[in-house]
Amino acid sequence: MAGDGQVSTGDTIMKHSARKVRRLYGDKVLGGFAGATADALTLFEKFEGKLEKYSGNLTRSAVELAKDWRSDRVLRRLEAMLIVADTEATLLITGAGDVIESDDGVTAIGSGGGYALAAARALLEHSDLAAEATVRAAMKVACGICVYTNDQVTLEVLP
Repeated sequence: MAGDGQVSTGDTIMKHSARKVRRLYGDKVLGGFAGATADALTLFEKFEGKLEKYSGNLTRSAVELAKDWRSDRVLRRLEAMLIVADTEATLLITGAGDVIESDDGVTAIGSGGGYALAAARALLEHSDLAAEATVRAAMKVACGICVYTNDQVTLEVLP
């Protein structure tokens, strides 16, 4: 899982080296976010609580977070998206109550997400690159196209 480091407010770059990808649940789960940072950190905190409650079950934790996020008055105002992954699944979680596992295991969010997603899928189809190299190459494509994405990439890999 990878994330760029750019934080923008409107058309102004505020920070180049944000860390949008982190390890959760004793380094067994990865989480990444796009959107408002404070909102995403709140969601990570809630998600970690769900992981603890459901003994690390990624899917159950994601579904329970999505249910809370959609139904809680305060949470439903949060403006962020999450991608969470363990060695079995990668899930996109939204405030609309979505928990989505893509057909091909490739998921992306954020301003440059569409570019990274397209690049990763093309690389998977037409190259023999390893997963980490595919992610790095896809992020390089995204930061070369999207003005809200930079090349200060944080990449986390699960064993």
